[in-house]
Amino acid sequence: MALHHLVPSEIVRLPSVASDEAKTAALVKTDAFEAMQLILRSGEEIAEHAVPGFVTIVCLEGSVTLDGATQVKLSAGEWMYLDRGEKHSVVAHEDSSLLVTIMFEKLLAVSS
Repeated sequence: MALHHLVPSEIVRLPSVASDEAKTAALVKTDAFEAMQLILRSGEEIAEHAVPGFVTIVCLEGSVTLDGATQVKLSAGEWMYLDRGEKHSVVAHEDSSLLVTIMFEKLLAVSS
């Protein structure tokens, strides 16, 4: 079964980490842009990795540490940006929900 990705103007309610429905989900994926809700349970880690685009991360709930060029603790309501290709890992200190967006080079070429 293929994942449902949102279409323009479609509204989605992002589930709370306390909800039984809370799971990592791709929201939008195009050649230029990707958005996902990332659910991490307390103590869960994502190993060091890098993505080819510019990344923004909003911590919706909980708290996580991102370890990359610098180590940053991100708590509910906080936003950060990573440069394209920046290596980083993530660890959750408590059940956490992140809204992650990635903007790829194709978006930059279109807007120029």
